[in-house]
Amino acid sequence: MTKYFLAGAGGAAAASDIQAQVDALTRQLEQLKSEMAKVKAAPAPVSDQSSRIQALEEKSEQWDLASRIQFSGDFRSRYDYYTRDRKVSNVAVFTPPGAPITYTDVTDKNDGIMTNRFRLDMRAKALENVEFKGRLAMYKAWGMQSTPDGEGNTPIGSFPAFDGNATRTPGDSTLQVDRAFVNWNNIGDSPVWFSVGRRPTTDGPAAQLRMNQDERMATPTAFMDWPFDGISVGYAYNNLFGVQDAPGRIRICYGRGFEAGLNQNDTGINDTDFAGVSWDVYKKGDRFAYVQSFAAMDVFNYPDWSDATTAARTAAGYGDAGRKNLGNIYHTSGVYQDKWQNLNYFLTGAWSRTDPNDQGMLNDYTSGVNNTNEEDGFAVHIGVRYDIPDSLFKVGAEYNHGSKYWIAMSPGHDDLYASKLATRGNVYELYTIYDIPGGEAVSKFGKAFIRLGYQHYDYNYTGSMDWNVMPYDVGDANEAWKANFAGQDIIESADQVYLTFEASF
Repeated sequence: MTKYFLAGAGGAAAASDIQAQVDALTRQLEQLKSEMAKVKAAPAPVSDQSSRIQALEEKSEQWDLASRIQFSGDFRSRYDYYTRDRKVSNVAVFTPPGAPITYTDVTDKNDGIMTNRFRLDMRAKALENVEFKGRLAMYKAWGMQSTPDGEGNTPIGSFPAFDGNATRTPGDSTLQVDRAFVNWNNIGDSPVWFSVGRRPTTDGPAAQLRMNQDERMATPTAFMDWPFDGISVGYAYNNLFGVQDAPGRIRICYGRGFEAGLNQNDTGINDTDFAGVSWDVYKKGDRFAYVQSFAAMDVFNYPDWSDATTAARTAAGYGDAGRKNLGNIYHTSGVYQDKWQNLNYFLTGAWSRTDPNDQGMLNDYTSGVNNTNEEDGFAVHIGVRYDIPDSLFKVGAEYNHGSKYWIAMSPGHDDLYASKLATRGNVYELYTIYDIPGGEAVSKFGKAFIRLGYQHYDYNYTGSMDWNVMPYDVGDANEAWKANFAGQDIIESADQVYLTFEASF
C-alpha cells in the first residue's frame, strides 16, 4: 500500500506542474495577441517613420549642396628680426659740384615683429565644366590694425598698401578677397579653357620649395609677384612639337594694374594694363620648364594708394606733375625645376626693359633731363632644397642677383620688408624646415611645420623695384647726394631672420 500511495502522490505533483506551465504559456500568448492588436490599431509610428525619412531627404539635399563647396586653408604665425645699414648724405641738395661730400651711417633695426596670416580657400562647381576658385586672407601684425611703418623713407614691404600688394602686406584683421576667379574648362570638348577674375599670381615657382608646399602655388614665376585682376585663355597638350608624352599648357593673359576712371579731358593718365604669354613648356612629375613674357603698358609713376593720407602726401610731393604714365616695361623670365633623389633644385633667369615716353624712366633728377633711353636689366635666381632621408627635416639655400637696371614686378612679395627678387645686388638665403609629427593628417591638405630662415641682402644700387629714379651706386660717395636729392635711401646691406609656425588644413 505504501508503494501505491507514494506513486499516486508523485503523479499528482507532476500534473500540477504541467497545468502551471500551460497557464503561463496561455497568459504569454494573450499578452502577445494584445500587443499585436495595439500595433494594428495605431498607425502613428509608421507616420513618424515617414516624417523621419522625409526629414532625412531634405537634410541630404542640404548636405549635397554644402558638399559641393570644398574648403581648405592655412594659418601662419611668423616672427621676424630685421636690421639694415644705410647712409645719409650730409651734403645740402644744392651744394655745388666738386664740394666735399660726407655722409652719416645709420642702422635701422626691428628686433621683433610678429605677424599672423590666415587664408581660407574654396572651390565649387557651377556646372560640370565651370568652376569657381577663391581665397580669403587676413594678414596683420601683432598689436596693430594698420600697416606698420618701415624705416627711413621706405615703408614696410617697399610700397604702401595698394591693389598690387593687397592681402600681401600686413594690415588689419579684415578678411579680404585674395583670389576669386571662374574657369570655363573643356570648351567645345577640347583642352581649352577661359578664366576671369582676381588672378592666382603670387608665390609662383619656385617659391613653393622654401615655403614647404608640394604643388605650384601660382601661374607666373616669383619675379612676377603682383596680385591683379584679369583674364586668360589656355590650351593644354600632351605632345610637344612631335615629342610624345611631353605634357604642358600655354596661356594668353591680360590684366589691369590701374584704372584711370572717367575723365572729361585728357589728364595725361591712362589705364595700366598687362598682356603676355604664360607657357608651361613641360610639366611632368618633378620636372618643370616654364617661360613667360609680358608687357606692362602705360605704367604709372605711383599707384592709387589705399590709405588716403599716404595718397595725399604722395600727390603733394609730385606737385603739378601729379600721377602720370611713364611708358612701357617689357618682362621675360623662365624657370627650370627638377628633383634628383632627395635633392630639389631650380634655376630662374629674367630680363626687363624700360620703354619710356617723354616723361622718362629711371631719371637722374640732378641732370634736369628726363631719361628716355631704353634700359635693360637682368636677374638670376637659383636654389636647392635637400629632404633629409628618414628625417622630418629639410634644408635649403637660395641665391639671387639683380643688375643695375633690373626691375622686378614683385610688390606682392612675402619677404615682409624688402622683396629679395627685386634687389639690385645679391641676396643669400639659408633655411630649414621641420615637419611636425602631430599624427596622421585628417585630410589631403593637412600638414604642419616650422620654418627657420636667414636672408642677407647686399645692395649694389639704390631703388630696387623702382622705375622712376636712376639707380645710384651705393659704394660711390659722389652719388650719395644724388640719391638724397631724389629722396632715396642708400641701403648698403640688410639682414633678416624669420621663424614661422604653419598649419594647412
